[in-house]
Order: sequence, then structure tokens, then C-alpha cells
Amino acid sequence: MNKFRIGKYRESDAMIDLVSENFHALLVMSRFGIALGFGDKSIGEVCRENEVDIATFLAIINLMEHENTLIRPEQPTLSLTCLIDYLYHSHNYFLKFRLPEMREKLVDALNEGNDDLNKAVLGYFDKFVAALRKHTQNEDNKIFPYVQSLLKGEIGDKSPVIFCKQHEQIQMRLSEFKNILIKYYPAKHANKINGVLFDIFNCENDLASHNAVEEHLFLPAIEVLENKIRKPL
Repeated sequence: MNKFRIGKYRESDAMIDLVSENFHALLVMSRFGIALGFGDKSIGEVCRENEVDIATFLAIINLMEHENTLIRPEQPTLSLTCLIDYLYHSHNYFLKFRLPEMREKLVDALNEGNDDLNKAVLGYFDKFVAALRKHTQNEDNKIFPYVQSLLKGEIGDKSPVIFCKQHEQIQMRLSEFKNILIKYYPAKHANKINGVLFDIFNCENDLASHNAVEEHLFLPAIEVLENKIRKPL
């Protein structure tokens, strides 16, 4: 596992400062079940009150702040249980809230009387959503249970964890869809279609951050646990 360094944010920093400086932290908080209304409490205090592992919360926040941020070897081990909860709620956010909302806005923004082009645009978007759903279901139904077995000291012959290639393919689909709208869709309602594109850009960044958590935090933590079980001290 890589050697890590402490990132920008620490346990003693005020949660309000984190949110004010980095509004993307709101997404991380919601996926950990942390509500607003925390006053001037520190990140550590808020995490403890919400039973969220502090080291894991900070690792995700600092990774989002700078993708090359690493954690020092002496930092407490990240919580795989906490990471699974975070990733599971991220999946639900994309598939049950963010993407359905984006589709509704897209339908509203499409030009009337352009049925063939509209059908092609919606079809491409729906294929992206289907690919993402298939990927997340594999994680929910195979990878997360595998990790939960690891936490009990049980290990199979072969890890089902294969993230990176699938992530690249899914992100490419969303990027292609965004470029198709920008290059080829002659929208009559500029504000509406631009609003959809703004949401796509944000979703693209959020999905990249989600994938970075899986690749740079979750996957290395799984490998460390697998090695401990195979080669106990």
C-alpha cells in the first residue's frame, strides 16, 4: 500500500470551514448521514456524534481536495465498513436521485418536433445509466459481501475486485454524451439545455471523485486485509 501524507483538512478543523471552502463536502456528509446544524463543532466532534470513522471521513475529503493526497503510515487504518456505507449511499444517490432528476430536465429541454434526434439523445443517456447500474449492482451484490466476509476473516480463492477498467468505460460514456450535446444538439431552449449540461459537468466530477475513492482508498484497503488474512503475523 502507498505511503500517505496528511492532506489539507484535519480532525481539529471546524466543519463549517470545511463546507465553506469546499461545498463538495456536502455530498460526502450526506453519504455518511451527517446533517447540517453542527454549529462551530470540529470535524472530529461531528464525526463522533454521527458514529462516522474520522480517519475515513478525512481521507475521502482530502482525496477530493487533491487526488494525489496520501495518508501517512502512522495514520489509523481506514474503516472498510465505513467505506462500504459511503459507497453504497453514493450508488443510491446517483441512481435514485441525481440521474433521474437529470433525465427529467433533459426531457424538458429537448426540442419539440425533433423526435428521431431526441430519441437518440435519450437512448444514449439511458445506456449510460444502464452501464452505471450494472457496475454498481456488481459492487453491491458481489464486492461488498466479499469485503464483509474478509472482515470476518474469511477469504475466497479469487478477489472479484476489478475497478479501474470499468470506471474508465463508464466515465467515457458520460463524457461522450456531454460532447454530443455540446457539438450536435441545436437546442432552442438554451437556458434549459445549458442547465442540463451544467448538471452533467457536476455529475462527471462527482463520479470521478467516487471512482477515486474506490481506486485509491477502498481497493488498497481490501488488498491490505487480504494480505493479512493470507499471511497472518
